[in-house]
Amino acid sequence: MKFLLAQINPVVGDLEGNAQNILNIASKASSISADFVLTPELSLWGYPANDLLLKKNLIQNQYQILDQLALDIKKKYGNFAITVGIAEIINDSFFPNLYNSIALIEGGEWKIIARKIILPTYEVFDEKRYFRSEQKVSVLIKKIKNKTLRIGFTICEDLWVNKDIEGRGIHKKNPIIDLKQRNVDILVNLSASPYTFKKLELRSKVSSFAAKYLQVPLIYVNQVGANDNLIFDGNSFILNKNGSKIRQLKSFSEDFFSWEIEQTKPEKSKLENSEMSSIFGALVLGVRDYAKKCGFKTALIGLSGGIDSALVSAIATAALGCNNIYCVSMPSKWSSSHSKSDAKDLASRLNINFNTIPITNLMTSFEESFIKSIDFEMAEITNQNIQSRIRGTLLMALANQEKHLLLSTGNKSELAVGYCTLYGDMNGGLSVIGDLYKTNVFKLCNWLDSKDSIDYRKSYMLDTNVNLIGENIRTKAPSAELGPNQLDTDSLPPYSILDNILKGIIEEKKGLKQLEEDGYKKELILKIISLIKKAEFKRKQAPPILKLSSQSLGSDWRVPIAISY
Repeated sequence: MKFLLAQINPVVGDLEGNAQNILNIASKASSISADFVLTPELSLWGYPANDLLLKKNLIQNQYQILDQLALDIKKKYGNFAITVGIAEIINDSFFPNLYNSIALIEGGEWKIIARKIILPTYEVFDEKRYFRSEQKVSVLIKKIKNKTLRIGFTICEDLWVNKDIEGRGIHKKNPIIDLKQRNVDILVNLSASPYTFKKLELRSKVSSFAAKYLQVPLIYVNQVGANDNLIFDGNSFILNKNGSKIRQLKSFSEDFFSWEIEQTKPEKSKLENSEMSSIFGALVLGVRDYAKKCGFKTALIGLSGGIDSALVSAIATAALGCNNIYCVSMPSKWSSSHSKSDAKDLASRLNINFNTIPITNLMTSFEESFIKSIDFEMAEITNQNIQSRIRGTLLMALANQEKHLLLSTGNKSELAVGYCTLYGDMNGGLSVIGDLYKTNVFKLCNWLDSKDSIDYRKSYMLDTNVNLIGENIRTKAPSAELGPNQLDTDSLPPYSILDNILKGIIEEKKGLKQLEEDGYKKELILKIISLIKKAEFKRKQAPPILKLSSQSLGSDWRVPIAISY
């Protein structure tokens, strides 16, 4: 039996377009005489569809599209099996009234062969808002070419049931244990599993456990692409019954692979993506898909000469191409000469469009208007914020006029403690590095300027003969340059200390006592906690943040604004 793994990039809500993509996959399957095609979880909808699933007209429309897809596949390509992820309606009076299901198209018809059992409700997931849980495992008995297979089907989270590996505790049901009683010959998992740090390693472990426990090969097919703030890395794979990888599909791009079930020998080990290359690849895909799926062809960036905007410019160039990136330097009277030259030099190295709009006169005009009109002299912090908001207004004007996607350049450290200006540097349609701490921004830039990144730069058509970011940018002390000789450390502890405390609070959920035990001073911890709380109203108005960690400050950060603890 020949399986075709289809690691595809669906567009959320585009039922007709996604169906056409599946029809194209059927053509590919027919050309290689595949028997069974596997597409990811909710492949007809894209994941996550969120409240689109509450639209009754879309739910009904999917059935018509599915009927037509089944007829088209039979008419054009003959009779073989292909799985499609759908939202199955439950005809009763209870809510939610949907299953997260897998339909099998075959012979011009379709039927439901599996429903999701474990519905995640952590991080960005909120599946119990839309779906009802199935109570029993799914086994498809399939006969092809005089060979009968018992195929166990699981959907994404159904595989994540080992508390010693995934760490979320014991579920009331364990599909893997239940499948042990059903004597399956092969296990299939169809997923829409987003990228986070170390996710591939965890996926491999839970999958290897299941394959060895059931003593069967395992096929894991994952969605790829970015939808809003979520980045799906693909990285589909096949394991043999010993839990060893037979094949690994590509990261961060669509990929297809045909596999004969008799092929059980592990592939020769390939060079694995490094942590830095994976982060870069994820962010490039995040920008590329967000722009494409939202209808943007070009991006705009405020280029300060600092490391954050430099990194965002490099990512955007890799994602959209140098001709489609527009950068603007907006120096004030406090901007250093090296920042101006560093911004210009970076644009030259990336070969992107670059302009300068000085804001000193605009600042003077603001100051004079306040004094003359209401006898109001701007204090230090107000003056600094006005500078940032002038820049934000100019960028928004250019983005509106030229239909650019404005990319926000703030990092996670700044967003966490509010070291950013609402309606200023926080302006934008997408926050590219808002889930990357400042220390990791430096690490990623150092990697980009190292020999280790050359092959990756080549694949993204970035210059391999120069330091992309540049030593001046990578080694200068961080500064917003909103006042005379200003440094970030005037307001914040060094990022090497700040980021460790922030990670303890945000990702690891540590309290005061635990952080003190880690060696940090109580006064500093309380100051940072206070800054995080005070900045909550800013984060609620931030653009979507591309998610990289287990706890971003975006849609999975659900902290109230008006709080006291």
